[in-house]
Amino acid sequence: MPMLATQIAADKTPGLEKREKESHKAVKRSSSNLKKLFTKALRSTGVKYIFKSKTKPPKTPIDVVRRSTFLLASLDSFEDNVDPKRFDKMQELDSLLHEMKSILYGSNECEPAVEACAQLTQELFRDNTLRLIILCLPKLNLEARKDATRIVANLQRQPVNSRLIASDYLEANPDLMDHLVSGYDDPGLALHYGAMLRECIRHQVVARYVLRSEHMKRFFDYMQIPEFDVAADATATFKELMTRHKSTIAEFLFENYDWFFTEFNAKLLESANYITRRQAIKESSKNIQLDAFHVFKLFVANRNKPSDIVNILVANRSKLLRFFASFRIDKEYCLFAEDEQFEADKAQVVKEIAELEAIGPLFSGELHKFPPTPTASGELYKTPTACIRQLI
Repeated sequence: MPMLATQIAADKTPGLEKREKESHKAVKRSSSNLKKLFTKALRSTGVKYIFKSKTKPPKTPIDVVRRSTFLLASLDSFEDNVDPKRFDKMQELDSLLHEMKSILYGSNECEPAVEACAQLTQELFRDNTLRLIILCLPKLNLEARKDATRIVANLQRQPVNSRLIASDYLEANPDLMDHLVSGYDDPGLALHYGAMLRECIRHQVVARYVLRSEHMKRFFDYMQIPEFDVAADATATFKELMTRHKSTIAEFLFENYDWFFTEFNAKLLESANYITRRQAIKESSKNIQLDAFHVFKLFVANRNKPSDIVNILVANRSKLLRFFASFRIDKEYCLFAEDEQFEADKAQVVKEIAELEAIGPLFSGELHKFPPTPTASGELYKTPTACIRQLI
């Protein structure tokens, strides 16, 4: 017959029961020790690094900017090998710049948040971080330079409380434009600084500063640099300067016609570089005609016109009115043609010319002959006569 469970239990010796109890205690102690060892391992630096980064990432745009400002200001110590953690800090700075770019531009998954962009923009200008980004660009690696370039470019378009605060900041810090223009002297930085400069020129106050500075003369040399990509970038910036803000360009040409067209003819139209010469001719034929109009309207709008100027305008009134009736600027050459302001300016010029009356007898200064088409000779706009010849 099979043995009952109670009988089996009764047959066990006391020694066997003791050994089983000790075995259970040993397993329990082993489990406890293993748990302690695992907990200790998790607390060690090496394992923590696997699950958690050494530097806790900033959570707000303000935190990102403030930490970036600190690291940018410390770059000199990184280069001098004073800081033993320089490699980790450079990596952190790269990450922060990339984070700033992501806040401003968004990502594939989400659009940029307006409030975050405003916070970031305000903090970048408040802490002078924009200045540090521009000045420290040579010390960054290539990818960080790309991110920095896009950050500076984007900030020029970021409104804060419906204002472009970048314009006010750059007006108060014009030396930054000196730094950007001088960037063309370094082929390794030229494309980055050139892209920043073109975005800054969107602000009329910045364009006016650059046009009136000694840097304008340097562009004629930059556009002939042997490195094609640098020369092309300088040409793009020059074109932006000469076409973005029409009233400012008109003032500039009116005040600087002598040296500007002397340089334009000698260094661009007569350049030995075919690409430079071709680009100059392309720009001059249409854009000079438009620029001549904006200078010409200054003569017409002057309420205290000398009598000889009045008489020249009256003598050529019929030719001028016929010309302005069909005067158009191709969109290919100038986006300003789409601007209603252009049409308003033209209408005002036509009205002024139509209402003019000669002062005394007309003299032989009447322009009897005009070139059949506008030329690219860069004739100086010293008088209304010169402007009229460029126009018609």
